[in-house]
Amino acid sequence: MKRGRTGLKSKCQTFPSQERAKRQKRGTSSFALTPSEDWGNLPHHVIQQIFQHLSLVDRARASSVCRCWNDVFHTPDLWRRFEFELNQPATSYLRSTHPDLIQQIIKRHAQHLQYVSFKVDSCTESAEAACDILSQLVNCTIKTLGLISTARPSFMDVSQAHFVSALTVVFVNSKSLSSIKIDDTPVDDPSLKVLVANNSDTLKLLKMSSCPHVSPAGILCVADQCHGLRELALNYHLLSDELLLALSSEKHVRLEHLRIDVVSENPGQTHFHTIKRSSWEALIRHSPKVNIVMYFFLYEEEFEPFFCEETPVTHLYFGRAVSKEMLGRIGLNCPRLVELVGVRQRP
Repeated sequence: MKRGRTGLKSKCQTFPSQERAKRQKRGTSSFALTPSEDWGNLPHHVIQQIFQHLSLVDRARASSVCRCWNDVFHTPDLWRRFEFELNQPATSYLRSTHPDLIQQIIKRHAQHLQYVSFKVDSCTESAEAACDILSQLVNCTIKTLGLISTARPSFMDVSQAHFVSALTVVFVNSKSLSSIKIDDTPVDDPSLKVLVANNSDTLKLLKMSSCPHVSPAGILCVADQCHGLRELALNYHLLSDELLLALSSEKHVRLEHLRIDVVSENPGQTHFHTIKRSSWEALIRHSPKVNIVMYFFLYEEEFEPFFCEETPVTHLYFGRAVSKEMLGRIGLNCPRLVELVGVRQRP
């Protein structure tokens, strides 16, 4: 009996070591951190690399692990790029940036922000909240700014004075803006003059389609002063011979991308001006590799002023059906065309 009990005891004592041997043989050894390998003692650059692959919410949760991780959470490099998501819970299923986090960013990281975008839903309250944040970015060095409406252009419902005042704060304080996307906003000529006065040496990209308060003179001011502008997006009513000639001046860098939206505000009543062939030719001589992209949202009878003579467009997109006659005219007068996308005409 004694020998039997001793044998059982011996088996029980050797079991763990045998199991470890089996695990090692299978290559699945157990892992445990020694005190010197504690998560809190990981090098800052390693933790920072981990944080860069986490969403903001997960990063904030991870920052509560220890003081070291919290310090890394506030590293300036992690706050160079940020997207404010502003949505109303009652009307949107999208996640919104928490107000407490927004205030923390403004207090501790406004001076670190460089690549900033605002994504808002269709509610006016969301667009107003974006303007309130913009007006507080007084100690920033923003390089890129994007205002994005995910549905209806809610920035157009904001008071123009409120929007322009907030945008001007960024234009004045940044002084190094290189990229601005402000489509569907109430930006106006005076605010563009402020932009030019403070960022003319750095601006390279400007997208401002569907900005009804901007005049041809306002966009011409940008082209005249911002000689480094390489990409421009605007509505056709802002396009002029003077603008193309300004973009073709010796002082100006070669334009790389020009997008033009041709939209009928009042179907059947909108008058579209024509651009001289000589103005187009001047632009192509100056920027021979420029992509000229045109989006058309017109009815058939409104196409008359277009493609009557040679036009250096490279990409054409039609939101409505186009007649065979118009396609023939495009084939004759668009020698640089590389892509055409249209809507199939009903039989």
